Amino acid sequence: MAVAASDLATQGRPLFGIALKIVSVAIFVAMSSLIKAAGPVPPGQIVFFRSFFAIFPILLMLAWRRELASAFHTARPVSHVMRGLVGVTAMGLTFFGLTRLPLPDAITLNYAQPLLVVVFSALFMGEVVRLYRWSAVLVGFVGVVIIAWPKLSLLTGAAGLEAAQAVGVIAVLCGAAASAVAMLLVRRLVQTEKTATIVLWFSVTATVVSLFTIPFGWASLSVWQYAALVGAGICGGTAQILMTQCYRYAELSTIAPFEYTSMVLAIVVGYFAFGDLPTLYTLVGGLIVVGAGLFIIWRERQLGLQRSAARRFVPPGG
Repeated sequence: MAVAASDLATQGRPLFGIALKIVSVAIFVAMSSLIKAAGPVPPGQIVFFRSFFAIFPILLMLAWRRELASAFHTARPVSHVMRGLVGVTAMGLTFFGLTRLPLPDAITLNYAQPLLVVVFSALFMGEVVRLYRWSAVLVGFVGVVIIAWPKLSLLTGAAGLEAAQAVGVIAVLCGAAASAVAMLLVRRLVQTEKTATIVLWFSVTATVVSLFTIPFGWASLSVWQYAALVGAGICGGTAQILMTQCYRYAELSTIAPFEYTSMVLAIVVGYFAFGDLPTLYTLVGGLIVVGAGLFIIWRERQLGLQRSAARRFVPPGG
């Protein structure tokens, strides 16, 4: 989640920012675990619970910061709606895959998103991406292929559980692509919009859009499923707040690597809650993807330092 410049405070407490990031990642893993525990609920229905009940902790945060009155005000409603539509697509695909894959696989495959952000930034935003980052992206995609390959047995005529997992892999990867596009839209929004406005508009848009999936069939839920999905929504909103706040205390390049703690948490939760054991493919491919992602973060930091130094340099007589 990008952060508007107006939302940034003095970034002098990096350890506190890192702690907030790790907590937010843990809560996001809890959200994914609750969604998986709810079973094969239609993705549009999951999006509704995830979005609607996320609004409440967000509203509490806005009220506490005394930003509630102005949070929904924007001069760019169409841009927010476009971001919301793409974001809903990403969420729906990701949740569909999550209910059909082991938790570690689903979360690790989502690491394709930052790789795709680099690709789409070059293709659609004219960003200059040089050899180092292209190499890291290529290596990262090799890791994604390693993770996904055993599940793509659908292509060889598999059926039943194996076919469901193959479809789940495709859904998660498509969700990661849609999420990468959403991140590019957010990059444009943060130039003029506050983070609170972006978060609230997205949650409301996603809630409204998800209601249009009712004619396609929503499941009749048990009490446990209601509780799990409501909990997932509250977790999602809470984690989003903490993720937003963590960037107020440390730089993006300092905090971003801790996103990958979700892989460890997913393996632990997947084993104890669902009996999911990560395969060798998941571990090896995941480590490759994480390594590529960390290299991209390091490279972004180096380029940022170079640009900062160039801005500070004043030529003689200039």
